[in-house]
Amino acid sequence: MGTVVQNGREPVSCCAPLAASELSSAEAIATAELFKALADPARVRIVNVLATAHGEPVCICNLVEPLGLSQPTVSHHMKKLLDAGLVEREQRGKWAYFSLRRDAAEKLARVADLEGVSC
Repeated sequence: MGTVVQNGREPVSCCAPLAASELSSAEAIATAELFKALADPARVRIVNVLATAHGEPVCICNLVEPLGLSQPTVSHHMKKLLDAGLVEREQRGKWAYFSLRRDAAEKLARVADLEGVSC
């Protein structure tokens, strides 16, 4: 088994649901950072692939073709997601495998929950 690399940053910390009655400055900044990490279509697609991988880590080599991007570009996007605390990285030989952090996925679901908001 490979080594799981932690980036030392707590995943998606301090975010509050967008439907919260009030957001503190720190919560607004943390939430903006989360959305900034997802503000690229390639990163959204990567999160989608990882979310539908049934909990199995995905080799970065298996993301290149479906995304239609070069390996260095996919690596760049994965670093952004790793730095945001959304994914975990596991090194297996020369290949890096990524998975969506369960706690980050749960936090994403809570932050984006706008149920009950009237427009």
